[in-house]
Amino acid sequence: MTGNTGLFNRRFASNFIPLPPGQVPAVGSIAPDFSLPIIGNDARVQLSDYLGKQPVILAFTRIFTEKLFCPYCYPHIQDLKERYQELKDKGAELLMITSTDPVQSQQIVDQLSLPYPFLYDPDCKIFRLYGVGQALGAPLPAQFVINREGCITFRHLFSFIDGNAESDTILTELDKLVE
Repeated sequence: MTGNTGLFNRRFASNFIPLPPGQVPAVGSIAPDFSLPIIGNDARVQLSDYLGKQPVILAFTRIFTEKLFCPYCYPHIQDLKERYQELKDKGAELLMITSTDPVQSQQIVDQLSLPYPFLYDPDCKIFRLYGVGQALGAPLPAQFVINREGCITFRHLFSFIDGNAESDTILTELDKLVE
């Protein structure tokens, strides 16, 4: 059990009031750097570590607890899992960011056998840095494609009509980086 177990917890309270996306970094701007812990080891991932090396897909996902997933995000998480090797084959790394705590995040990675780096941000600082918005207890999902130079080349923000960027769209955006 964790301090954030259950739906009604500190994170739920601080993200309850719906806020639309705020100051979201624009396509063409430099992606804000950050450092977050990664599940599976004691390391931290820093976005700037990828500069000059490979493109990065940031996938902000909405998970309420280790057992309660957003109905838009769960299929997206699974699709990215199935297509992860295709992303890697295009030279990119996928960094999934969740607002669950380390214990919940480890349970999610184990339960879903996720192959990609799963970063946790229980205080939602990086969600807010990227201005993705919030509603009903959790930050909203979003996806960003960042080129080797650290520039955002694509962004997708959650809407009820179009919850997450399709994997095919992300792969097409990666293709544009090598043209």
